[in-house]
Amino acid sequence: MADTQAPRGAVAWTEESFHGLPSLLLRLAGGDSLRVLLHGAHVVSWVVGGTERLYLSPKAVLDGQGAIRGGVPVCFPQFNMRGPLPKHGFVRNLPWQVEGPARALDDGLSLTLMLKDGAATRAYWPQAFEARLTIGLRPSDLQLTLDLHNTDTQPLSFSGALHTYYAVDDIARTRLEGLGGQAEWDSVRDVHGQGAEVLRFTEEFDRVYQAAPQALTLRDAAVRLTIAQSPSWGHTVVWNPGAGKAIPDLTEDAYQHFLCVEAAQVLAPVTVPPGGTWRGWQRSTVARDVAR
Repeated sequence: MADTQAPRGAVAWTEESFHGLPSLLLRLAGGDSLRVLLHGAHVVSWVVGGTERLYLSPKAVLDGQGAIRGGVPVCFPQFNMRGPLPKHGFVRNLPWQVEGPARALDDGLSLTLMLKDGAATRAYWPQAFEARLTIGLRPSDLQLTLDLHNTDTQPLSFSGALHTYYAVDDIARTRLEGLGGQAEWDSVRDVHGQGAEVLRFTEEFDRVYQAAPQALTLRDAAVRLTIAQSPSWGHTVVWNPGAGKAIPDLTEDAYQHFLCVEAAQVLAPVTVPPGGTWRGWQRSTVARDVAR
């Protein structure tokens, strides 16, 4: 066990077992907390104001072998099935390592997990690389930053996402604002168009948007938060399976309680030159009147 004190009353991190998997629990003096698994560098919980802000399926498979339904999966180096690799790549299925101790922020803390290429990655992909996920936790605020360093002598091309499952009280009362006028691909109907000013969710919804320059706002009866992403992510994916779609690791009514809003690169790959580095982040901030 490690329980490292950080300045200003923040508890840096505690190593704990979560359903048999190694995890790190980050806590702030005001009560906010975050749990990340070493398996996949997968964030499975973010609590603000005593309320869970991420959705984790009660049927999620936590065997340390495959993908986990909910939280924030790191999808790399392939988005979905758009290539020859396993769905959403393979890094979400492999163990990561903590890189150094947690670091104090002005009013929070930061922790970095790292994955390097090796036998496990080369079973899927010949590329040499280093991936780092840095978690920045502040009161009512979470930033996840993915850094990719191409340590190979050949270019590194990838697609991917920070595939965030936000918990909502009722999908029928949920709306997402900020993608109005952005190029939109509705993958359910295979139709291209422009995003509406306010998105509502009454059926299966799976759309890729050209990323907006401003932050988005997610609202329902119990939630109001802003979602921003770095310009290095070219797209925003919005997904909810709707009623009646059988997904083995989701309960029948699960669709009512989450909305995925993903900082993503989908329609065209990013290429990182030999020795180069790419960085992309997503930042989620709970409205203070909601957080209290």
